[in-house]
Amino acid sequence: MTALADRPHIMETEHFEEVARILARLEEGARLELIDGQVRSKPMPDGDHGRIIQWLTRMCMQHRPELWLDATQGLRVQSYRGGRARPDGSLAPSEAFVGQGEWADPGPVLMVVEVTSHDSDTDRRDRVEKAHAYAETGIPIYLLIDRQKCQAVVYSEPDGARYDNVHTAPYGKTLHIPDPVGITLETERLKDWAH
Repeated sequence: MTALADRPHIMETEHFEEVARILARLEEGARLELIDGQVRSKPMPDGDHGRIIQWLTRMCMQHRPELWLDATQGLRVQSYRGGRARPDGSLAPSEAFVGQGEWADPGPVLMVVEVTSHDSDTDRRDRVEKAHAYAETGIPIYLLIDRQKCQAVVYSEPDGARYDNVHTAPYGKTLHIPDPVGITLETERLKDWAH
């Protein structure tokens, strides 16, 4: 798996989906993505990573009970090269992915979430490539929980190539996520999982 992350490969979407299915069966937990035509392996989340997603799921449910933060659904991203991403969370109406299969239409998604991992690829993957892919796809909000920098970053107003608005809040500060999500988070608890 490390070889895939170290040497990105250009691959067609159909071939990628087949390889991802095979590897998932052979190596339990293998999580592959196709971003900008390059295959990447996504590290398995650690306990703190999982706890952040649990906390965020609870916060979203309290403020927007008609929505669900799905931590398992793959999304079709980027019309160019037919990208495939596995966000750490996709906030959408609770029935949005019914009947969609492994790679869902991102149309109903209001926000995607990524939590940085402790690997050498996180800077390029989460801070650059994913921000570009999600903006190009037109997903209204991208929330990046950056454990290395101890901050949360809200990307909004996608223009088809990038997000026009980027707001950063250090852990401990109040973070407003604009419409169409429209919730405010108190980020003090994130300090507990910044290791």
